[in-house]
Amino acid sequence: MSQMIKRGKEIIRICPSNKQKIECSTNDGRSWSTRYLSSACGDFTELTDNGKEILGVTSKGLYYSTSEGRSWSKRS
Repeated sequence: MSQMIKRGKEIIRICPSNKQKIECSTNDGRSWSTRYLSSACGDFTELTDNGKEILGVTSKGLYYSTSEGRSWSKRS
């Protein structure tokens, strides 16, 4: 897994300066917008795309997003 994934025309990454923030870019990484920011999931360490959802490994466990990283739910 990595800290950055490509999904469609977007790049989605864990913010380098704040691990509780997910950012996205639609211009090949020239600029970044906040997609998600919360301490609820803990610090993100890795992201992967399985085709249906984005998986995020965090300091609080495994989370998944079906909304391109806008919201996250804990995987039981």
